[in-house]
Amino acid sequence: MGHGGNVIQELTADHREVDALFAQIETQTAADSRRRELADQLTIELVRHSVAEEEHLYPAVRRYVDGGDDLADKEIADHREVERLLKELESCQPGDARFDTLIGQLKSSVTAHVRDEEDRLFRLLADACPPEALGELGEKVRKAKETAPTRPHPAAPDTPPLNKLLAPGTGMVDRVRDMLTGRGKQD
Repeated sequence: MGHGGNVIQELTADHREVDALFAQIETQTAADSRRRELADQLTIELVRHSVAEEEHLYPAVRRYVDGGDDLADKEIADHREVERLLKELESCQPGDARFDTLIGQLKSSVTAHVRDEEDRLFRLLADACPPEALGELGEKVRKAKETAPTRPHPAAPDTPPLNKLLAPGTGMVDRVRDMLTGRGKQD
């Protein structure tokens, strides 16, 4: 969950973790219960990552990057679509035909979002934002992921200040639910 480095290094490491989770899901047989566990872990990582970006990355993009409002709005819209797919996936079992369809749609959406961030947004931010600010943002992102929700909440606010106020409480409730059900517990 926390990798170290500046905000770009931190979020890029998250992207590679998500890529690895998709690859693991794809190597399992259709009815393997491990696919549900991997899908839950994928959901946890994507939700934490999205919340941290919405709390810290996109406000920085708005502040430092020319045209940052439009860029941030586009990325937040991408998050909404991913969160909608994650919410749908939550009720599917690995043997359901819908499970594979949703994983495919999710992978396509996430891959396009990651490519856009890594090829465009991160470069623009690195050029416009002071290195010390990028480092501070990395630390803020790591802290946000520690308290972020672990389940999709499509109706939750995705821009400051409400997202920063509500996410830790929602995250606490999600982590209690996860603890009680064993969801996200890695062997």
